[in-house]
Formats: sequence, C-alpha cells, structure tokens
Amino acid sequence: MSKVDEYIEKRSAQDADFAKQVEQEDINLEVAIKVRSLREDMGLTQREFAQVIGKPQSTVARIENGNMNASTKMLSDIAKATKQRLTIQFEPVH
Repeated sequence: MSKVDEYIEKRSAQDADFAKQVEQEDINLEVAIKVRSLREDMGLTQREFAQVIGKPQSTVARIENGNMNASTKMLSDIAKATKQRLTIQFEPVH
C-alpha cells in the first residue's frame, strides 16, 4: 500500500465527509475512464462525441476529466445515443 493510500485510509476512518468525497472521486474516475474509452472506441473527438450524445463538448470534457458527477440519467442518455446498454453492478469492497 502506498503512502497516499495509507493516508486516505487513515483520514477516511477519522473523517466521514472526507471518506464520502474520496468515494465520489473514485466513481467519477471510473465513469471518466469508461466514457473516454467508449468515445475513443468509436473513433470520435470530444466535439464529435458531444454531437452524437446531444451535449456540449464542455460536458464531455468535464466527464472525461472526472470533474463531473454524471447522473444515471446522463449515462443512460449517453448509452442510448451510442446504442449501448448501460449496466450498473455491485462488487465487494476489498
């Protein structure tokens, strides 16, 4: 475990708000990776992808940078526009 991971674990145990923020950032990063991978697999620029999904390019950039809490509605809209099926799954915490 890295020193950063140790710090996050220790601070999360002491500060519930910090723990929630870390959890949300993890979700945002996972969504960012998935959306960017989808766009790149489609061979599209952010601007082209934004046109396909009917959102501004700035929204795509914020999602891909992990700076946006993308709602399930937003993800559903992206899935529908790109002819994908959105799945949400639960996995055990390590």
